[in-house]
Amino acid sequence: MTAHNTQPTHNDAARNTNDMKVSTRTLEFAVYVAAVLATIITSAVVGDNASENGVDVFNASTAMQYITWLTVGFMVARGLAKAGNRNHNRA
Repeated sequence: MTAHNTQPTHNDAARNTNDMKVSTRTLEFAVYVAAVLATIITSAVVGDNASENGVDVFNASTAMQYITWLTVGFMVARGLAKAGNRNHNRA
C-alpha cells in the first residue's frame, strides 16, 4: 500500500491574506460615490427658487470643484492604502 500525502505542499497556490481589494469594493469608494451624488443633488436643488433673488448660490462650477477635490482625496486614500500594504515576508 502506498500512502498519499494529503498535507498541502509549499508549492500549492494559496491566497495571500495581504491582497488588496478591488477599489470599487471598498468603503472609501462607497463614501466617495455618496459624496459625489450628494454634491450633484445639492447643486441641482440649491439656488433654484426666488429666495436667493434668482442667484444660483451653489452653481455647477462650484460643484465640479468639490467633486474634483473629492476625487483627489479618493485617489490619495487609495494610494495610501496600497502603500501601507507591502508584503514583508519575502523568501
